[in-house]
Amino acid sequence: MLPSVFADHPYAPSLTRYLRRPTVQVQVGGLSIGSDAPIRVQSMTTVDTLDTEGSVAEAIRMIEAGCELVRITAPSVKEAQNLKEIREGLRRRGYQTPICADIHFTPNAAELAARLVEKVRINPGNYADKKRFEVIEYTEAEYAAEIERIRGRFLPLLRICREYGTALRVGTNHGSLSDRIMSRYGDTPLGMVESALEFLRFCHDERYDNVVVSMKSSNPQVMVEAYRLLVARLSTEGLPPYPLHLGVTEAGEGEDGRVKSAMGIGTLLEDGLGDTVRVSLTEAPEHEMPVGRALVGRIEDRPAQGLELPELTASPVDPYAYSRRESLEVFNFGHRNVPRVIADFSGSGLSQPEELRAIGHFYLPAIDKWAMNDQGADFVYTGRQPARFMLPNGLKEILDAEVWAAQPEPLRTYPLFSIETYLHCLQNNSLHPVLNFVLVENTLPGGQVLECFRRDPRLVLVVATTHPRPMQALRRLVFALMQARVMLPVVIRWTETQGFDEELTTLRASTDAGGLLLDGLGDGLWLTLPQAEMPSRKKLNSLAFNVLQAARTRISKTEYISCPSCGRTLFDLQETTARIRRRTEHLKGIKIGIMGCIVNGPGEMADADYGYVGMGVNKIALYRGQEVVKRSVHTDNALEELIRLMKEDGVWREPEAMEERLAGEPIGS
Repeated sequence: MLPSVFADHPYAPSLTRYLRRPTVQVQVGGLSIGSDAPIRVQSMTTVDTLDTEGSVAEAIRMIEAGCELVRITAPSVKEAQNLKEIREGLRRRGYQTPICADIHFTPNAAELAARLVEKVRINPGNYADKKRFEVIEYTEAEYAAEIERIRGRFLPLLRICREYGTALRVGTNHGSLSDRIMSRYGDTPLGMVESALEFLRFCHDERYDNVVVSMKSSNPQVMVEAYRLLVARLSTEGLPPYPLHLGVTEAGEGEDGRVKSAMGIGTLLEDGLGDTVRVSLTEAPEHEMPVGRALVGRIEDRPAQGLELPELTASPVDPYAYSRRESLEVFNFGHRNVPRVIADFSGSGLSQPEELRAIGHFYLPAIDKWAMNDQGADFVYTGRQPARFMLPNGLKEILDAEVWAAQPEPLRTYPLFSIETYLHCLQNNSLHPVLNFVLVENTLPGGQVLECFRRDPRLVLVVATTHPRPMQALRRLVFALMQARVMLPVVIRWTETQGFDEELTTLRASTDAGGLLLDGLGDGLWLTLPQAEMPSRKKLNSLAFNVLQAARTRISKTEYISCPSCGRTLFDLQETTARIRRRTEHLKGIKIGIMGCIVNGPGEMADADYGYVGMGVNKIALYRGQEVVKRSVHTDNALEELIRLMKEDGVWREPEAMEERLAGEPIGS
């Protein structure tokens, strides 16, 4: 038995049942937030806060799309003053939705806003603290004195909040930790938690508990670890169980933004953490609400009874620090290999090469060669219908064991066994000598089977479930393998059972499979749909690679860290993001941050290789990592200057002619 960290540091009421974490109740105007209330969905305006009519109109669109709390930026006192006009404009139109003022650097703005709106959000990384990317060495006395200085600057806000009945969010962001916190704890989930705890201790000392907490990051892995650690630390320190606001900041646009958001928010919701959510998309804010509603609805729509799994009393993984599960190397699975992607063609079979275009493999008849893009599947499962043509070298075929055994050249393909057929073929010495897949569904067998798993180095286990809570069921299955000391690689097979819907399938798969990958569980990913057609098969293949990328376990494309825009943004963020993506999306492995303003700039794109950050009207600052290298570049020239910077660093390459041709060709049916 491996040591338990879950038993010592419980971050969730249960790892197998949905038990929502009990919290204190926070009142935001007429809106209650906490475990006794529904999980709330909120968003943030993008219009300039000084544009009263524009802000009111946008807030109404958000509210009518399902937004229960409207957040509005107040970077200075003048914007904070105008929150009163916006609030009154909403009330005159019959909308009672509470407003949250988003504060970054200015305590005076926070203190004014706390008198005008129902909630104030502060970032402990830069509220009365410093963020200049400096390394500072403190003695213990100097560190304690700095905390007391911050306390003195923060207490007036607390007292105003108490007087006016205003709620507070202590919102830590991974990319904007103060120099003081960074110097002591580093750019880590622990640093995020410590940054928030300082302010939460101030609140508790003042007996002010109308507080919500958030731990946001553009990296879902960091975000999930930080929230878990925060919950454990609140418990061990005896602080109140404050409600949690969940969000993956700078998630991006389209499928990428939805995959990241579901992986972070959905994973925590499944374990009973989270009382309000915001999905941060680089899209119009009203587009965020359906995504948030879908994530919350999946939790709230399940029946309370009848979904119980046997309780876990221990976890063999550290939930606060990523470590990939140790496994043997079997063929190209496990150990240090990237997770493999398996595409499912069992419903229709493979009759012509054109069908493989959906999974990233392209036959070029003019030169009689195969090509593969960076999201080319590694294996194809054809079940009982072997492919009718020779597959490219970069793609291997999996068949059901009975069909595989009847092939004239069985060593060219690989079998998928049930446990019963595996045991039978093991006795008859009729397994593939290199690679065999064994399906383990719902429960782990014991006794003889486990002993065979421990001693047979030719196996990859495919874990699957029919349970309506797939993440918990699959996690429990992999935990059982670990506790039984089975070191075989594991493929996660996730099946869409509720009918294919592009957005909902994206959210469900990203939560269920992504939640396992964030804990280092999974050496392969196999997404399935009953009778998948070409468009949905292409979607599933892309989704599998995007889930692996968001979990940081396999990089197959350029990554964009783009903020959702707000009233501080002085250029069209959506159009700019699309333009940068068109020119750079072939740069596999490069991370580019696209930020609307300096507030969300070098900090929020903490692990980006390059940054494109607004610094004024039509003015852009370009970053290499967190270092600004060009300032006040006009927006007309900024993209070319960014590309020139990449060329200077030797990371730029021109798109290959074949890539351009393939990208422009329609996918056949």
